[in-house]
Amino acid sequence: MNGKATPARTRLERGRSALGPALELVHTGRAPTRAVLTSELGVTRATAGAVAAELEALGLITVDSRPGAGAGSQGRPSHRLSVDEAGPVALAAQVHADGHRVALVGLGGRIVATAAGRGVVEADPEQVLGEAVAAGEALLRESGRRCVGAGLAVPSAVAEPEGTALSPLHLAWPSGAPVRRVFTERVRAIGVEGPVFTGNDVNLAALAEHRHGAGRGAGNLLCVATGHRGVGGALVLNGRLHTGSTGLALEVGHLMVNPGGRPCYCGGRGCLDVEADPLAFLAAAGREPGPETNLLQQATALLRTEPGEPGVRTATERLIDCLGTGLAGLVNILNPDRIVLGGLHGELLATDPDRLRAAVADRCLWGRSSVPVLACTLDHNSLVGAGEVAWQPVLDDPLAALGA
Repeated sequence: MNGKATPARTRLERGRSALGPALELVHTGRAPTRAVLTSELGVTRATAGAVAAELEALGLITVDSRPGAGAGSQGRPSHRLSVDEAGPVALAAQVHADGHRVALVGLGGRIVATAAGRGVVEADPEQVLGEAVAAGEALLRESGRRCVGAGLAVPSAVAEPEGTALSPLHLAWPSGAPVRRVFTERVRAIGVEGPVFTGNDVNLAALAEHRHGAGRGAGNLLCVATGHRGVGGALVLNGRLHTGSTGLALEVGHLMVNPGGRPCYCGGRGCLDVEADPLAFLAAAGREPGPETNLLQQATALLRTEPGEPGVRTATERLIDCLGTGLAGLVNILNPDRIVLGGLHGELLATDPDRLRAAVADRCLWGRSSVPVLACTLDHNSLVGAGEVAWQPVLDDPLAALGA
């Protein structure tokens, strides 16, 4: 051989460098056909075909050559591309104040299987993380799927690069709990060899919503959510999470929105964390939390079934006004082009969208803000986000990540 690149060899090399971008396009639904993939990658039809064929050989996507042009397409129908629903999965776990949930997450943000565990989260993270990973192992065994890696979502800021839960205020864990180390050890013990990641639950929810939910297409996405306890926030800039220099950005729960409000766990008073979460809603409505379900479920059920009851209505208006004050401050600082609200905040938006949107707009520095405010649309978005970070090395370089 003379060492001169042949057209086929050149096409293969270009195709392999495009595998990651191509997989991400299919993963996020932006390349439903080979024709769109060709256009988005800026390559020839032959190269796009080679890329799609290699991703299919890796068990990541399927290529359907049967006729069926996409909407708005012209000319010969293109092959349809979709993620392989029988392909590998990531193991995702989430810890919250009332227990944990685990899932197997496939490409496309699909939850393949999930299981939940309720109970008191002990001061030692070994206990709940051990239970979560054991539940994940059972799901993997039942599915028979290859696991590409694992991700964990926790209701705490996660300091980088250590991977420690810096201030798990709504768990019994001590500050600085080594959650990434513990989770990694447990994951390795069940035979998962892929990369392991840990992150704040709202950060991961925001990433999932940006790729697969209400935040798709946003350039600067602000996500604010309340789950079982407390309030969290996250910012996605140009497709990537903004976590700050050490992973601690967007601790929006400690914005002061009510100077004379409740004492906060951080030492302040009137923080969003204690003025706009499910416990605050139940208290404002004059309802005592019960043991039968978690706080988010109780608050959501009350809001859905008795929205016109005077106490519930008063609580709704109070939380909307506090939330609107906090969101307006964030809009003034961050200038997002979209806001998505999760957990109880999404329910508040659905109950009285005009009041909430006005509460944000009226406090913005530039007059009535036109920033769209939407509810999150994904079920278990923190789990989907935990799956996303576990999938990221595959999205970056499928061949290297899968050992091909």
